[in-house]
Amino acid sequence: MKTFLTIVFLSFIVLSNSSASKPENEFPKNNFPEGAWHIINESVEHTMVAADGFCMITQYDRVNKLFAHTWGGNCHFDNSKLVIDIKFDSYDKSNVGKTKTFVFHRKKDGKFITDLNGKEMVWTQVDEGNKNLAGNWRITQRRQDGKMVDIPLRARRTLKLLSATRFQWAAINIETGEFSGTGGGTYTFKDGKYTENIEFFSRDNSRVGASLSFDARLENGNWIHSGLSSKGDPIYEVWSRMKE
Repeated sequence: MKTFLTIVFLSFIVLSNSSASKPENEFPKNNFPEGAWHIINESVEHTMVAADGFCMITQYDRVNKLFAHTWGGNCHFDNSKLVIDIKFDSYDKSNVGKTKTFVFHRKKDGKFITDLNGKEMVWTQVDEGNKNLAGNWRITQRRQDGKMVDIPLRARRTLKLLSATRFQWAAINIETGEFSGTGGGTYTFKDGKYTENIEFFSRDNSRVGASLSFDARLENGNWIHSGLSSKGDPIYEVWSRMKE
């Protein structure tokens, strides 16, 4: 466990402070990252999901069902640098409100590199975030006692960030820095069915490897989500794209 956490901590330093030369290819003209990236080193995995100008970066060990660290926030490209305004950090809540900048440059084969003093980490792009439910979502309504109840935007919020193939949810408080939990992995959305395949879960590692399916549809720009929760409770939720 100690070795695993050491690897995770070093990877966070790389992401936070790296510097490198001019990228071989330019980043998207909209100045925001979109999609998902992945690194696997033995059993340690690193993922980054980005959509709608928000990103989440996570380290975990799927084989041994160990969650290590996640952090993220609003993000944008500044030339070859990725700038993240941190909204949550499971390792150190004092980082919330700070800005991290690191070089994240593209190779011609579609991979990306972070570089710290000549030590490189190569990220493989999983998808470009251009289909399915890709976006940054939050719950805006939930059915309770047979009635739909509005959920106003507050400092404490649950976000679900999706690329074209990967998802991650995080329960956070952007004012206090409180981190309440996260989970993520891959998903499919086809023929009205949304299915999550869980690769990490901070609250209960026994959920790793499980799959959950829900009825889902897009209606007037909202994501209507219904079925049974991981605890077996019926849910009916309306998710909308995140807007401050």
